[in-house]
Amino acid sequence: MKAPGIATELRTHAPFTAFGTVTGIVIMAAFIQFRIPREISSTLFWTMHPLHVLISALVTTAMYRMHSGEGIWRTILIGYFGSVGIATLSDSLIPFAGEWLLNLPYRGVHLGFIEKWWIVNPLALVGIALGYFISHTRIPHAGHVLLSTWASLFHVLMALGTSIDVVTTILIAVFLFLAVWVPCCTSDIVFPLLWIKERKDNHSIPFSYGGKT
Repeated sequence: MKAPGIATELRTHAPFTAFGTVTGIVIMAAFIQFRIPREISSTLFWTMHPLHVLISALVTTAMYRMHSGEGIWRTILIGYFGSVGIATLSDSLIPFAGEWLLNLPYRGVHLGFIEKWWIVNPLALVGIALGYFISHTRIPHAGHVLLSTWASLFHVLMALGTSIDVVTTILIAVFLFLAVWVPCCTSDIVFPLLWIKERKDNHSIPFSYGGKT
């Protein structure tokens, strides 16, 4: 996939990400208004993040399988690093960077593949297996975006205090958007296709994800 194609995909998927960000802000406002305990945010993060890894592994692997004839071990490696690596960036590292810059009181980085390795890593392997054997399956991008957005959101909510001002809310919205927009498209589209050799006919690789090719 050439650079213009990547830019087009990012523009195409920006509205999904913006919608996900709006839902995240609404959820955050509700959690603050009703003083939902941080333990609930922790539980929801450790639910959303592993599910995000599962879906990401499925989509990344399926995308690679649809456009390559490579062996199983190469597919497993690409599926694993394209899902666990990028989901960690999206759900944990970018949100933590926002928490650190905003000086949130309970900030911390939570690496699922280490802290909850017995959940995250097996789900990544399940996703890879599903993507390998049913690579024709199409996953709606909106569903993936919402999972990623909410995982990032609950990571931030674990770091929040009991109150928040308007400026902080806006900045959190920006970090939520960035945490989802580029990593999700990178995981599902750019990363697997980077490892696919150019076709001899030099035709571009068609993109099939949540819709028609």
